Amino acid sequence: MSADDLLFCDEDAAVPVQPRPSWRVLIADDEVDVHESTVFALRGLEILGRPISFLHAYSAAEARQKLIDHDDVAVILLDVVMERVDAGLELVRVIREQLRQTELRIVLRTGQPGYAPEMDVVRDYDINDYKAKADLTQARLYTTLTAAIRSYNQLHMISASRRGLDLIVRGSSELMGERGLAEFAAGVITQINALLGLPPEGLIVARHSVDAEGDWTEAVVVAAAGTFRDSVRRPLGSLDDAHARDLIRQCLAERRNLFNGQRIALWLGETSGTVMVVYVVGIGALDEAAQGLIELFCGNVSACLANLDLFDRLKSAAYADTLLRLPNRARLVQEIDTRRESGEAENALLLLLNLDHFSETNEALGHHYGDEILRAVSARLVAHYPWPVMVARIHGDTFALLGPRERLDPEAVAQLFRQPFAVADGEQMVTATFGGLMLREIEGGGSEAIKNASIALKRAKATRRGGFARYDRRMGEVVRARVDLVRALRSAMHADELFLCFQPQVRLDNGRIIGAEALLRWKGPDGMPIPPDRFIPVAEHSGLIVDIGRRTLRAACQCQVAVVAAGFPGFRMAVNISMAQFRHPGFLGDLSQAIQESGVQPSQLELEITESMAMLEPDYVSEVIRTIKRMGVTVAVDDFGTGFSSLSYLQRLAVDRLKIDRAFTGALTRSASDGSIVHTIIQLARNLDLTVIAEGVETPEQAKMLSSMGCREAQGFLIARPMTREDLTRWLLARRETGWPVVG
Repeated sequence: MSADDLLFCDEDAAVPVQPRPSWRVLIADDEVDVHESTVFALRGLEILGRPISFLHAYSAAEARQKLIDHDDVAVILLDVVMERVDAGLELVRVIREQLRQTELRIVLRTGQPGYAPEMDVVRDYDINDYKAKADLTQARLYTTLTAAIRSYNQLHMISASRRGLDLIVRGSSELMGERGLAEFAAGVITQINALLGLPPEGLIVARHSVDAEGDWTEAVVVAAAGTFRDSVRRPLGSLDDAHARDLIRQCLAERRNLFNGQRIALWLGETSGTVMVVYVVGIGALDEAAQGLIELFCGNVSACLANLDLFDRLKSAAYADTLLRLPNRARLVQEIDTRRESGEAENALLLLLNLDHFSETNEALGHHYGDEILRAVSARLVAHYPWPVMVARIHGDTFALLGPRERLDPEAVAQLFRQPFAVADGEQMVTATFGGLMLREIEGGGSEAIKNASIALKRAKATRRGGFARYDRRMGEVVRARVDLVRALRSAMHADELFLCFQPQVRLDNGRIIGAEALLRWKGPDGMPIPPDRFIPVAEHSGLIVDIGRRTLRAACQCQVAVVAAGFPGFRMAVNISMAQFRHPGFLGDLSQAIQESGVQPSQLELEITESMAMLEPDYVSEVIRTIKRMGVTVAVDDFGTGFSSLSYLQRLAVDRLKIDRAFTGALTRSASDGSIVHTIIQLARNLDLTVIAEGVETPEQAKMLSSMGCREAQGFLIARPMTREDLTRWLLARRETGWPVVG
């Protein structure tokens, strides 16, 4: 803002005229005629455009009290000798050291030249002049007083500027900390009145742009103090003070500071479509220094207003969803905590809902279409559930509803999804699955509530898609146990508590040992084994299975090479590959690296994938299998018979072996239907020219039945239990010594 922005208006006729400011001069002398002659000599004269007003003191003690009562004295004409010979000089010391009045100018006068002050006193106590009373003619008195007042004025302006700058710096710092328009505006009133040395009195109006065409809302009072304090949130046009209305409107129209006698209207600038004007009343005449400080203050306030806008945008980004303009997870956490602290949580329900099959729709029809679905769902939820129900978007396609239990019946919410949503000039059916809890049922804050509601939502998605699951503590215990297991599994990886065991595989027609399957095992720090069916799903869910699978593949290859080196060439090693590992972008690279580093013959390595895994994304799975086979590695379908593979699909996969699930093997001697399933699998494999191996063979009867059906290979407790790498080598050597047929 430049000096050109300062506009001084004609004073309103209704505004009372302020008395002209004057220079206050204190005459301190014990002779009455000195007071009278001084006033007479200076009567009617002006100095630097102002008249002179006088205070009178007839002793040093009285002068001291006058200075305490009046802090705006410019000059003291001080008699050196009054009630005591040193009374005047002692008062000088009091003025400078005790009263700390450093701007006040001191002119010493004496009728007794022998009592002149020492030079060091004049220097140390900042005495302007020393005159003999007899020498002070009218002209000399005027000249002396003019020099003193000019010096006082300069010091006063410097001091006022320093104090004003300090107020501006501290005030700006406080304004920077305000976190709302109303609080900010109230702070501006406080700071500008402090700058002007006035009690809080005034108001601030703001108006906002409504569109790009330049239309504005009506100006509204956003903060007020003093006689205006009841005006907050009132339109400018409703103010009773017509002078205030007119001056503020003129300031808004001309966008500049206006000074009108006792009233000023200050233009605080515009930020992101919001303009503000501060109106202050009751001020006196403003000198050049005061006007400069006001100009500087307005510039700083404009910067603070920009900071307030930045904070609002940051707050919006932190607590609002950018796509739907709904409260986000952070804001929901905040609201839950607030309601718990206020006691509103006793009957509050937190309901999470997840859109069913949204990711498939998003991928098939595009993200823009998916965004339109989210907007349609958001609009319907907000329309049906006004405050005090909060509608929030947690993430992706998951929404949250927080409110009184009687307002949030899950079945009623589900009814909102019975009708199609208007999406992209058409209609789209959308269903949702729900999980929720009563806030009173959980301990902790908002984050804990959302976490537990998410547990219920996951349970509903797993067991009753499209339905509702209510959180109970057992769900939390299961999840916490799973989390603890993940943590322990991660530690086990670093502590080498995971290891491989190997279960031999044989030909059923002659008992020849042909290979082994590598099986992952975990023995905890207490030495107790942890079952694979407990930790493998957790490893897959947590993503740890990729790293575990990489290590397992490498260790299995190394074991195969060691067995061959012990004298068993042609020994085949089968390794299970998880779905996450198979789909990982680095899987084929890991396989190639394991083969190269271990030196295993690719033809003696077999990878096992489950039937359900093989059925997912057939084109991708087929391509990866073809790449594996080009490396020379064979592929088997594990747990065959539990899925729904078709003949044509198996032909497309081009695998080498089918592995009959242990559930069918174990039921061979108990159920004719299971026997027929096994027979069908074996015939299917024969038609496709695939080898069949049965797992879980535990009795001679099972082995005999499998062999009679045409199954060539088997593994199970009948042959051997899983064993460590060292035990496997010893077991093979022992079998060969007894004449048991072994490869090689």
